[in-house]
Amino acid sequence: MAQETMKIGVIVVDVQGDFTTFKNGSLAVEGTDEAYLKAVEENTKKLKAAGFPIYATQDWHPRNHISFFTNHSGKKAFDVIKLNNRDQVLWPPHCVQETSGAEILLDKRLFNAVVKKGMDSKFDSYSGFQDDGGKITEMDRSLKKDRIKRVVIYGIATDYCVRATALDAVATGYQVIMIKNLSRGVAPDTSRKAIEEMRAKGVVILDDPDLDKIKALQ
Repeated sequence: MAQETMKIGVIVVDVQGDFTTFKNGSLAVEGTDEAYLKAVEENTKKLKAAGFPIYATQDWHPRNHISFFTNHSGKKAFDVIKLNNRDQVLWPPHCVQETSGAEILLDKRLFNAVVKKGMDSKFDSYSGFQDDGGKITEMDRSLKKDRIKRVVIYGIATDYCVRATALDAVATGYQVIMIKNLSRGVAPDTSRKAIEEMRAKGVVILDDPDLDKIKALQ
C-alpha cells in the first residue's frame, strides 16, 4: 500500500492572495474567503498525512506581463484581444513577482515543490505544466522524480488554471482527479463548462477528497 500511495501526488493550484476575497485581491474569485482557505489547508494536510506528496503552482508575473490590461493602451480589465493567434483576456495586474498578492496562503511546509508559472512576459500561463507559448515548467519533472502516476488537483480557478492544469496533466499521461468543492471558479457557466470538458477528457470529478476513492482509481 505504501508503494501505491507514493504514486499519487496532489497539485494545489494558485491559492494566492490576489485571487482571494480573503486578501481583497486584485483578481479575487468569488467564494475564496477565510472558510475556503481553511478547508483547503485542512484537506491538504490530511492528504499529506496520508502520504501524498504535495505540489503547488504559483502565478509569478513580471510587471510588464502581456495579460495585464495596464500594458495595453486604451484597453480595460477583462477586454479580450487577439495575441499570438489566440484570444487573450486582459486581466488586472495580479501575482506580480515579489509582491504580497503573489504569496501562497497555505503553510509552505506542506509542499514538496512550488512550481512558478507565468514568468515570461510574452505569454500567459494558466497551466501548471506549460505556458501558452509551449515552454514547460518544472511540474512534470518534479512529478516524475517522485514517481507520481496519478494527480489530485484543486484550487483557483476552476475555469482557468485548474482546468488547464488538469487537461495538461491528462495530455502528459497522468491519471487525474479534480476536487470540485476545494476549487472556485470565476463564473458559474464557464466553471460548469470546464468541469464537463475535464470529465470528457477522462478527469475524474469528486466533490470532496475521499481517500478511498482516490486510492481506488484505476
